[in-house]
Amino acid sequence: MLSAGKCSYEIRLNGEVVAVEHSSFDPPRIVASRRSADGRNEHRLEALLDAAQQVHRLSLFYSDTLFRRKATYEVVDDSLRGRISGVAGVNEIAVKLGRFREVEAAGFLIFRALIISHVRERQNERWTGRVAVIDPNTLVATSVKQNCTRQKLSWYSWTYEPRMGDREDIELDEAGHVISCRDNRGTTFRLLSDVTQG
Repeated sequence: MLSAGKCSYEIRLNGEVVAVEHSSFDPPRIVASRRSADGRNEHRLEALLDAAQQVHRLSLFYSDTLFRRKATYEVVDDSLRGRISGVAGVNEIAVKLGRFREVEAAGFLIFRALIISHVRERQNERWTGRVAVIDPNTLVATSVKQNCTRQKLSWYSWTYEPRMGDREDIELDEAGHVISCRDNRGTTFRLLSDVTQG
């Protein structure tokens, strides 16, 4: 299982700083935020996990220079159900969960670490499955097939494919926190400081 801790990342696109992301996991709660380098975009998130470290409830907030959106999601039976409020009113969303009930929220890196921790716990070297993915801009959830593969005969190096044609190389520490992530589109996450526990 993923260990408690706090992480901060500098996000770069083709070498240029575009955002800073902070996350904190104090079981059963995840709190995370991301702010663009120019200050125009901001994401905030709070999630509650169950005893198996699966997402049970989420609240998200997104703002840019034109829009503000809020969303709440909750796992009900085999679905992720949510309400999104914004300029256009309120929308209801329901997405069927995959077999392992994985959720990825608004592009926050900690959810990648959480999914990989579940794969490692099952001792799988490769995993493919449906994930309820919440878009960072619209906050709308959709079902997407994702997969990840262990690299270099190490439980700390993984290749993650969030969608067809995309690839991320992820390195973990012993506690399961991401210490680096680089995708095939030129985006990198650099750990700003050592992971702090608890």
